[in-house]
Amino acid sequence: MLAKRIIPCLDIKDGQTVKGVNFVNLQQAGDPIALGKAYSEQGADELVYLDITASHEGRKTFTQLVSRIAEEINIPFTVGGGINELADVDRLLSAGADKVSINSAALRRPELIDEIARHFGSQVCVVAIDAKETDGQWRCYLNGGRVETECDLFDWALEANRRGAGEILFTSMNHDGVKHGFANTALSRLADELTIPVIASGGAGSMEHFHDAFTQGHADAALAASVFHFGEIGIRELKEYLKQQNITVRL
Repeated sequence: MLAKRIIPCLDIKDGQTVKGVNFVNLQQAGDPIALGKAYSEQGADELVYLDITASHEGRKTFTQLVSRIAEEINIPFTVGGGINELADVDRLLSAGADKVSINSAALRRPELIDEIARHFGSQVCVVAIDAKETDGQWRCYLNGGRVETECDLFDWALEANRRGAGEILFTSMNHDGVKHGFANTALSRLADELTIPVIASGGAGSMEHFHDAFTQGHADAALAASVFHFGEIGIRELKEYLKQQNITVRL
């Protein structure tokens, strides 16, 4: 059985790590390089860095920051935000990123997934999906959760899978930052319908929530931010707990 992955996520705004609730009310959480280095030393499997205002403001992700992260951190990391074309992917991979995460740009032009998979390999392409459930319907959102679309979560995930995405990073906007657990019913459906790994995001508040994401949601990896940033859950302690619960993790 493949080991389940624990992935701290660092949302970057103006060069600093921030965290909010339901995608708003952002507060500072620390230096992204120092935090990433600490997580690497504590046993995180991967890191995700998201420039959360890049798509909204029409900017490119900070290549310089990516280069500095690559110099300091020895585990794989994914970078997202403001990636609209192959040149953006090439720039970030050249700066040291292992994968790129695309969200708004892929929804607007799904062919971007095919292009990245063809030029760089599917393993490089993480398709992030921000979705909110309203009246039993999961709708996808653009621009860091600011713009609702008519796109259905499950239809879009299947299309991304078919086009060559290497992984789906699914964030439930209903659960983001409120620490009541992941969207396990939706996660389980994604895991059953897709042929690629699914990363759970949005809702981690306790070690049990990670356990449930793996056992009930059938997620391949679980991503969290504030519980790690503010020291509420230690990565090593979390992995030891999961191992005691018979979940395969790398210690």
